[in-house]
Amino acid sequence: MTATTYVRHTSVTITQAHPVDDAHPLGTIELARAAGDREEWVVALVEAGLIAPAVPGAPQAQWVFDGEALRCALQARRLQRDFDVGLDAAALIIDLQREVRRLRALVGTRQTP
Repeated sequence: MTATTYVRHTSVTITQAHPVDDAHPLGTIELARAAGDREEWVVALVEAGLIAPAVPGAPQAQWVFDGEALRCALQARRLQRDFDVGLDAAALIIDLQREVRRLRALVGTRQTP
């Protein structure tokens, strides 16, 4: 009878983090990496109307995105991964979810005495 010992190697990755806000927006490549995709995917998100650069009309090389764009990109990525939807369908789903939240907030404010 032979005993075998397995050694599991682990690695540690240390990452710097900062909030995504007006002082720290994300560039196109940073947004793509945060969502786990490529720069072309971020461009497709903009073209589909899912997200917009923080500075409207800026050239693509100068695009920066705020935290809301990151949240929306992550949501689109989850919809694509979990339900295999295209960007147009993801845009529609996200838009409908925003509208539901807006209407719920409106109804909630009217019910408060």
